[in-house]
Amino acid sequence: MIPKETPSYNPTHISRKWYQIDATGLRLGRLATQVAVLLQGKHRSTYTPHQDLGDHVIVYNCDAVACTTKDKIYYRHSGRMGGLKERTLDEQMVVSSERVVMLAVKRMLKRSPLGRQMLTKLRCHAGQHTQEAQRPVSIDLSHGKCLAKEIYCD
Repeated sequence: MIPKETPSYNPTHISRKWYQIDATGLRLGRLATQVAVLLQGKHRSTYTPHQDLGDHVIVYNCDAVACTTKDKIYYRHSGRMGGLKERTLDEQMVVSSERVVMLAVKRMLKRSPLGRQMLTKLRCHAGQHTQEAQRPVSIDLSHGKCLAKEIYCD
């Protein structure tokens, strides 16, 4: 009896979909975990840890995301001596709410070239988005921790 081989999938075997998520009233951490699942492709039955098989995700209304913590500090460095700058979460939300969401998702992905490649499929917008030409599927994450049924019809 010949043992069956496990199929190995790569990006040429799949078709990427586009999803849009309205971040109004969602908690930052819960939103970031669900977006990271979509970017990694863990919602697919063909998930392979060493391949980029995820989908494109558009997160809009990032300025209306709910942040529960008040003691979070964002650091950046100018590259010069004594050039460390810091902002609180409230200050960072005023300056760039898209960066807050993007950093939360980035820290949930792999710290490797593969994780950086997955992050390029994420688009964050403070208001409404303009990617209507891709015909993204709308996902409602306000029902709880699990992803919507539309994703699992793969």
